Amino acid sequence: MDVDVKGNLRKILNELPDGVRLVAVSKYHPNESIMAAWEEGQRVFGESHVQELSRKVAELPNDIEWHFIGHLQTNKVKYIAGYISMIEAVDSMKLLREIDRQAAKHDRVIDVLLELHIAEEETKYGLTLDACRSLLAEGEWKELSHVHICGLMMMASYVEDKQQIRNEMMEAANFFDEVKTTYFADDPKFCERSWGMSHDYPIALECRSTLIRVGTSIFGERIY
Repeated sequence: MDVDVKGNLRKILNELPDGVRLVAVSKYHPNESIMAAWEEGQRVFGESHVQELSRKVAELPNDIEWHFIGHLQTNKVKYIAGYISMIEAVDSMKLLREIDRQAAKHDRVIDVLLELHIAEEETKYGLTLDACRSLLAEGEWKELSHVHICGLMMMASYVEDKQQIRNEMMEAANFFDEVKTTYFADDPKFCERSWGMSHDYPIALECRSTLIRVGTSIFGERIY
């Protein structure tokens, strides 16, 4: 392992203001890299492939808080419902219902974030702002007792233009305020704003992010 995982991790953690947590994106990285970060005190890790995640959960320390950060198909929820700490990319009522159903089987409440599609890139998943408004207004989510909506997540456009990235993140931050005021004013757990990755997390810190998802800057290039 040529990458200085511990040094990279310390550098990023030292940059984080109070109230911002790091999700170390460990997908495609080996257990020894994750253990190096774990030994440095990192406990929150992000994965996006169910099979890889299940293997790591079985092999790594049980105090790790696993976040599922990729696009999750409804038929895969059952494989992770027993242990996942947070599902960050919920983009439909159908997926919310399935998470609730599978969490109930384990007598758990799973924390989730609603994923917004703000970036101009078609390849990204997520709810448009209007679709998110509609989902919340319809109110079915209030009947789910084994899933807890804790905030919003988004990915900014992968561009060099820092102002465009900033604008997209601030649009998400302002939308968070709208949703918080309208639906979650009395819910202190609705507090998470997950945006910012290796290439743009410094901007995210300016745009009120509470969770940054960083992989390459810690672990180096992915090992496929």
